[in-house]
Amino acid sequence: MADTAQPSLKPRGPYRKTAATRVAILEAALEVFSESGYHSGSLRDVARRAGISNSGLLHHFPDKIALLDAMLDHRDEVDADAMRQYTRDGKSALHALIHLAAANASKPGIVKLYAILSTEATAADHPAHDHFVSRYARTRDFVREAFTSLADTGHLAAGATPESAAIGTLAMMDGLQVQWLLDPERIDMHYELAFYLSTVTDIDFVAELIEADRLPPQ
Repeated sequence: MADTAQPSLKPRGPYRKTAATRVAILEAALEVFSESGYHSGSLRDVARRAGISNSGLLHHFPDKIALLDAMLDHRDEVDADAMRQYTRDGKSALHALIHLAAANASKPGIVKLYAILSTEATAADHPAHDHFVSRYARTRDFVREAFTSLADTGHLAAGATPESAAIGTLAMMDGLQVQWLLDPERIDMHYELAFYLSTVTDIDFVAELIEADRLPPQ
């Protein structure tokens, strides 16, 4: 019988090593920028954290702006992969957002970095401006599609539209992150997000999370 196995598409040899080095640099950049801030964190710090020379880092990323852009893309893809694990329909997509909020509570440095960068990037000349414009557009599309699915099955609250619900959800998530950074003992991001989503749908997300033992009763 003929061998019908498909050839592996995974990179091998030097290509695989290069890809692994690139990921190590991006993860190191995320750690350094989360701890020190983008402006204070240096390429030398990133290279040291990644275990390579400064010239080795510059071989992959010619300057700090290129590194920032690639790091943000990499981090977004990591989050997107995690979201895909939970997303099957509109309801599960919103549960995925709640899961993301819960996961972010264990990453204060990353949350702070994104809160600062997203604000700074409102300036058109900021190196991350285009990234955050695209990121918000993609995320709004994802959340709007979830609410559209729920609206089609009669689960969206009266008076709400998928667009307004999506914009409100992202505003809620961003605002919760800032409040949580300022007062982490008082603010429970994923509970408050679950509560908000329960007000724009007829689904009791809080009750479902409590029942699943993901949250203590508030």
